[in-house]
Amino acid sequence: MCALHICTMLTFKELSQTFAEKFRQQQFSNTSALYEAANYFLDLGGKRIRPVMCLMANELFDDINPDAWHVATAIELFHNFTLVHDDIMDKAALRRGQPTVHEKYGASTALLCGDMMLVTAYEYLNKIDNKYLHKIMNLFNRTGKEVCEGQQLDMDFEQQNGVQLDEYIRMIGLKTSVLLAASLQMGAILGGASLGNQQHLYEFGKNLGIAFQVQDDYLDAFGDPEKFGKQIGGDIRANKKTFLVIGALAASTPAQQQELQQLLQDDSADKVEKVISVFKSRGVDDWARELKQQFMNKAMQHLEDTAVISKRKEPLQNLAEYLMQRES
Repeated sequence: MCALHICTMLTFKELSQTFAEKFRQQQFSNTSALYEAANYFLDLGGKRIRPVMCLMANELFDDINPDAWHVATAIELFHNFTLVHDDIMDKAALRRGQPTVHEKYGASTALLCGDMMLVTAYEYLNKIDNKYLHKIMNLFNRTGKEVCEGQQLDMDFEQQNGVQLDEYIRMIGLKTSVLLAASLQMGAILGGASLGNQQHLYEFGKNLGIAFQVQDDYLDAFGDPEKFGKQIGGDIRANKKTFLVIGALAASTPAQQQELQQLLQDDSADKVEKVISVFKSRGVDDWARELKQQFMNKAMQHLEDTAVISKRKEPLQNLAEYLMQRES
């Protein structure tokens, strides 16, 4: 175990670079179309936030356990499995500016590609020490089920008009936040953290994930296109129910609600401009910033309550603040 007063904590950037190098070396060597499709998708990159948070949570309590690299790899493979399948369900043509797997290789290969990533994730989990395996596997499996439940709720909501804020928050919590939260808890388990500290880090991740989604919804409508990296109003064009839509409907009269619902179903060229104008008139931009801050405050309180000296929490604190201040 490292001496807490001399052990140097690595930054997110440092751990991210190291993980990316290791992860790249572990990609599939088989040359068949299935593995070619998997490597194609994994090479699209990404921020690798979840696996690196697992490593950061481990290092919060002790030197990084060699098993943490296996767990982090499993987390990243699972996350990519969900993205491949989400793209199929959403009929998405692009992922990170490149053709999605089902567009490039076909839906059948894409399905198998995602399934194979999931199986490989379990292969990495099976490499860890038996003293951690039961706890890690239980948490991983529970999280996997919850992510599927969240995705189903998201699809269900597409057919509903009266989605309430608490229902949407629950869906985001399941679909997006629980994997972030579980990544932190798995790292904490490998670092030898107490159950209380594990739970604080889990809640830190869950609330941070919800705040991140509020920020993402906000940027889709109010972000700077050049900094955001994609066209503004994508969620509006896709008629997605977001925090902004739910907030605008809640702040509207019945007549205004009907008008907004009709506008959301419209496909006119100025649809995005009109909907954003409605958002502003209902004060949704200010409301979303306040809502994001509420969840951010909850997250940071759980990090503060984690029983580790403050200096060791700084990398996680800095990462959380960076994610909330991002404009892309």
